[in-house]
Amino acid sequence: MPLVLDTTVLIDALRGRPAADRIEDLMAEDELLLTTAINVEEIVRGMRPAEHEAADLLFTGLRVVPIRRAEAERAGRWRREYAARGVTLHQADCLIAAAAFSAAGGRLATANVNDFPMPELAIVEWPVGR
Repeated sequence: MPLVLDTTVLIDALRGRPAADRIEDLMAEDELLLTTAINVEEIVRGMRPAEHEAADLLFTGLRVVPIRRAEAERAGRWRREYAARGVTLHQADCLIAAAAFSAAGGRLATANVNDFPMPELAIVEWPVGR
């Protein structure tokens, strides 16, 4: 089953932490690993100069899923619904979650579990540095 990798997982992989080994193991098992354009932007924005080549290799091994109208609408509904309960969700997180819901059946690997409270998601917790 496909798995969307959030920015925290991608950063850990780029920094040579155990997430890199987990990603390699999943790829060896033919797991379909995905990310979103938002995650790519977040990585590029915070990338260290020495990480350019590793980032390019990492992104080449992942499928970047699109964010279309359906995902944008789902993200907007989540933000509105949670705001009505007094919970502020970030636009980027809601768009990533919506893409994961559409492309991976809701499977999202992240260290930021609290950023994705949507019950429709199946969060796979990858703590930072592990």
